Amino acid sequence: MIEYNIGTKLKKLRQSKKLTLQVVAKEIGFSPALISQIENNNVSPPIATLSKLAKFFDVKMSSFFTENDEDPKYEVIRHDERKTVPRVISRAGTRHGYFYESFAFRMQNKKMEPFLITLSEKFQDNNTYSHEGESFLYVIKGSFELLLDNEQISLEEGDSIYFDTSMEHRFRSKDGSEVTVLEVLTR
Repeated sequence: MIEYNIGTKLKKLRQSKKLTLQVVAKEIGFSPALISQIENNNVSPPIATLSKLAKFFDVKMSSFFTENDEDPKYEVIRHDERKTVPRVISRAGTRHGYFYESFAFRMQNKKMEPFLITLSEKFQDNNTYSHEGESFLYVIKGSFELLLDNEQISLEEGDSIYFDTSMEHRFRSKDGSEVTVLEVLTR
């Protein structure tokens, strides 16, 4: 799998608006050092943070994944063309134990953002996130825990949930084994 270059795009956006790392960090809730690490592609933001960054810069989330300015009417992503966002990091600078892939990275003006999320480890980190929009999750493989506004919900293979992402949320592997989840977000 190929990796995305989200950080470089974020840095260009920030510089084009003549904003400091401190201003962006304050708005997003990360430290300036962590924003710098994201911009240098050393770590990756969680999907919720990416959504906040897109809103802050008034761009679609898909703009972080596109390679050019074309906006096709449809797209087919072959299994060997998928790109991954690794090294997902929390506000506190700790690893989240997951990585994600966009299923629609060429179309820019879409209303949905489909992702394949792979939870690879169980982390005790209870940081939660919220952002505008709605989320649909479908468990393809394994089982995981969804923390949703202080409620812990167990989801097994074949289960799904739809929720308002303004609710504080976070998910993690139930027992440390690998979990695969399809997520479709709206903003």
